[in-house]
Amino acid sequence: MDVQVTWQQGLSFNAKADSGFEVQLGASREVGGDEDGFRPLELMAISLAGCTAMDVVSILSKKRQDVTSFNVHVHADRADEHPKVFTSTTITYVISGHGVDEAALIRALELSATKYCPAQAMLAKVVPMQLKYEIFEESATGGKTLVKQGVYQSG
Repeated sequence: MDVQVTWQQGLSFNAKADSGFEVQLGASREVGGDEDGFRPLELMAISLAGCTAMDVVSILSKKRQDVTSFNVHVHADRADEHPKVFTSTTITYVISGHGVDEAALIRALELSATKYCPAQAMLAKVVPMQLKYEIFEESATGGKTLVKQGVYQSG
């Protein structure tokens, strides 16, 4: 995998991956930036969320779970002092559907955490991670009712 980051001006950069996609990088005004792009650590959190989301939704699909909506939220606490690394993360999976099986979801979380998601595998070596989940039952009228929530515990 190759990526290239090209300076535009000030603290503004354009990043391009070998997939051909591009993303704008920027910094906050408080450090001299123009508020014109993603912060690099935001992209790390996004890559974590995206990586595990792709795994989990794919596994749930293979398990024939009727998922109607799905999102992954990553909250990352950061150190107060430079280099302001992540000190802990909480990944919350929110699944809506019809009869989504909690055991199937837990297995999908486990497979993502222990086998498939490289972003999670790398970051988990240096940052404590808590994995939470919420399962909502979607009604015929589109309403949603929380039916299960929990925390994935490895081992």
